[in-house]
Amino acid sequence: MDCYTANWNPLGDSAFYRKYELYSMDWDLKEELRDCLVAAAPYGGPIALLRNPWRKEKAASVRPVLDIYSASGMPLASLLWKSGPVVSLGWSAEEELLCVQEDGAVLVYGLHGDFRRHFSMGNEVLQNRVVDAQIFHTEFGSGVAILTGAHRFTLSANVGDLKLRRMPEVPGLQSAPSCWTTLCQDRVAHILLAVGPDLYLLDHATCSAVTPPGLAPGVSTFLQMAVSFTYRHLALFTDTGYIWMGTASLKEKLCEFNCNIRAPPKQMVWCSRPRSKEKAVVVAWERRLMVVGDAPESIQFVLDEDSYLVPELDGVRIFSRSTHEFLHEVPAASEEIFKIASMAPGALLLEAQKEYEKESQKADEYLREIQELGQLTQAVQQCIEAAGHEHQPDMQKSLLRAASFGKCFLDRFPPDSFVRMCQDLRVLNAVRDYHIGIPLTYSQYKQLTIQVLLDRLVLRRLYPLAIQICEYLRLPEVQGVSRILAHWACYKVQQKDVSDEDVARAINQKLGDTPGVSYSDIAARAYGCGRTELAIKLLEYEPRSGEQVPLLLKMKRSKLALSKAIESGDTDLVFTVLLHLKNELNRGDFFMTLRNQPMALSLYRQFCKHQELETLKDLYNQDDNHQELGSFHIRASYAAEERIEGRVAALQTAADAFYKAKNEFAAKATEDQMRLLRLQRRLEDELGGRFLDLSLHDTVTTLILGGHNKRAEQLARDFRIPDKRLWWLKLTALADLEDWEELEKFSKSKKSPIGYLPFVEICMKQHNKYEAKKYASRVGPEQKVKALLLVGDLAQAADVAIEHRNEAELSLVLSHCTGATDGPTADKIQRARAQAQKK
Repeated sequence: MDCYTANWNPLGDSAFYRKYELYSMDWDLKEELRDCLVAAAPYGGPIALLRNPWRKEKAASVRPVLDIYSASGMPLASLLWKSGPVVSLGWSAEEELLCVQEDGAVLVYGLHGDFRRHFSMGNEVLQNRVVDAQIFHTEFGSGVAILTGAHRFTLSANVGDLKLRRMPEVPGLQSAPSCWTTLCQDRVAHILLAVGPDLYLLDHATCSAVTPPGLAPGVSTFLQMAVSFTYRHLALFTDTGYIWMGTASLKEKLCEFNCNIRAPPKQMVWCSRPRSKEKAVVVAWERRLMVVGDAPESIQFVLDEDSYLVPELDGVRIFSRSTHEFLHEVPAASEEIFKIASMAPGALLLEAQKEYEKESQKADEYLREIQELGQLTQAVQQCIEAAGHEHQPDMQKSLLRAASFGKCFLDRFPPDSFVRMCQDLRVLNAVRDYHIGIPLTYSQYKQLTIQVLLDRLVLRRLYPLAIQICEYLRLPEVQGVSRILAHWACYKVQQKDVSDEDVARAINQKLGDTPGVSYSDIAARAYGCGRTELAIKLLEYEPRSGEQVPLLLKMKRSKLALSKAIESGDTDLVFTVLLHLKNELNRGDFFMTLRNQPMALSLYRQFCKHQELETLKDLYNQDDNHQELGSFHIRASYAAEERIEGRVAALQTAADAFYKAKNEFAAKATEDQMRLLRLQRRLEDELGGRFLDLSLHDTVTTLILGGHNKRAEQLARDFRIPDKRLWWLKLTALADLEDWEELEKFSKSKKSPIGYLPFVEICMKQHNKYEAKKYASRVGPEQKVKALLLVGDLAQAADVAIEHRNEAELSLVLSHCTGATDGPTADKIQRARAQAQKK
């Protein structure tokens, strides 16, 4: 245990710091780090190196090479830089490399050196050139801050949604600031810069002079600034050798340290773990590394090589040409267990487990001591927590064995934390492997989340490892394996040295019907890579037509999209394709395409009926569909034409179309309608009133109601209205007028073709029993009983029914006998029925 703490260095009385090796770098650099532009992504991210020949006149003609490595020094990409001079490099939160050029252009590259996009920081930056630039991260994304040759700042807080902000001018600024940095306060990005002994804070509208509280006197200039990983704290290095540490708001001082070195440091970064009470800053010079905090003494390390510092959530990564190390504060659980002469529960439990393996009785003594103090649960938790912060698997196993040993003596210790820690450590050890090169700590892993870690493995094209992690953690397929396979397929379609058929087959064999995988997304990626035929082949595996069709339209395969839409049976989808085809093709080709697709043609006709009537007419003309063309002109005569001449002309065109369609009935009916329209217009002119657009029957009825009986009869003869129908029309109209005298004359004009029962019924409907009785006597024998019942002559109806000896009539009369007054009549009917039954 003493050897274990050999690399612990105390910083005051409250904290220890240790530095251990992550990797032995094997990247075979030909240049010193000082001769390169360097950018390293946080959370164990990749490292980018670009030799900067623009600073050396003799090498200005040599094109630099941009190299990208993993954190372990494994090469990921290398490309010859063919663009303009680069001022700064930085990594975005999505692990995209941002290269800021002197002309203000920012080029964005992927992890494997693939060019993604570029954007400009504005015309002002282009005119004044870029002097310095910084890449920073906020909760909204990754931002870029630019210092121009005109000593003005321009920034964008999110390169994904570029919105440039030109910061206010600093009064009296004649030269570049000695140092500057980006702060994030109240969800807004600010610029803090030093001009001699003065500090200025720039926001979107104002420039404010600020003074750090408690700063030692005698400062003539600030040489370096450092903002903590969470943007909560700020450190300032002055030319007097003092390091001021406080809150980023510059309202509170934490501490101040005199390092007795006035030379400006190469780098200064914060080194504090989450929830630590000790705030520390790491300062690096050419061959010296110093850790300072709220303590009179500092921790110092000698740097054998030119090194670069990468601030992390819980420490600092330090890499050089040969090594990659991690410097951090020793976590509380590890300190409690491993510090010399510790009597913490976790330390006793670890010793108990070691003695148990030696089969020593001391194991029981240690265990009893922990149990007597009631600290066994705390001991197990300490060992589990400490295991998470260890980098070496052997020490992880030792601590977890101790925790497992202690759990055996607890009745109700929840196993979740132990199981989860075992799983997390197995994942962390897998990604820390030299060939993977992602040296995440446990704190970083929890902050990053497993989903983001899987995304980063996918970004590195480590698909097998990502799938193994998903299966090991039993993540849902949609969040895990399916998503990774979809990314693999999108990468597979970019392999242009493999035929379309082989790629499509390989993807289908691997993915099959995996839930959550969208073949349309993969096909879209293939189309974006210029492999249209491969995209079409992949779309054949897409079961959802709604996903197939939009991409086919985008690929200019409209006819295939129409076929897929029709197969789906989704009319909305078919309409979408039809409207696209209409805009894409000329009129003739569009109609020809529709003729080959009957269902699409039918749907388009329905659409045209409501939206484009002229197009519908063109469709009927092209197909020589005279029947539908005639119907179209009939509808048009009523929908579009208001003048009678126009309507008659449209009807004439419809009649001609019906004749061509050999539908003589429709043609004759149309001609009759034309005659009726002309007649109705003449009647309106001669008689007044409203006749136009009435039906033939309504026209006759209107004439009768107006007292124009002769006109009505002439109209009936002209249009061959049957006598029965005419008598019904006249009977109904005269009854509505209550012209009983005319009705009686009409009934006697000749023998009624409809009989006289309707007269009785109409009169009773108008509540005129007197007139009804006149016609009841004229009703024929077969309807006599019914007529008598209608007028209420029950006795006579019974006599007639008995005389006819008709069972149906007898039953009908009997059903109308309801009261005591009808008793004799009912008895008479019953006797008649009985006699009829005897016979």
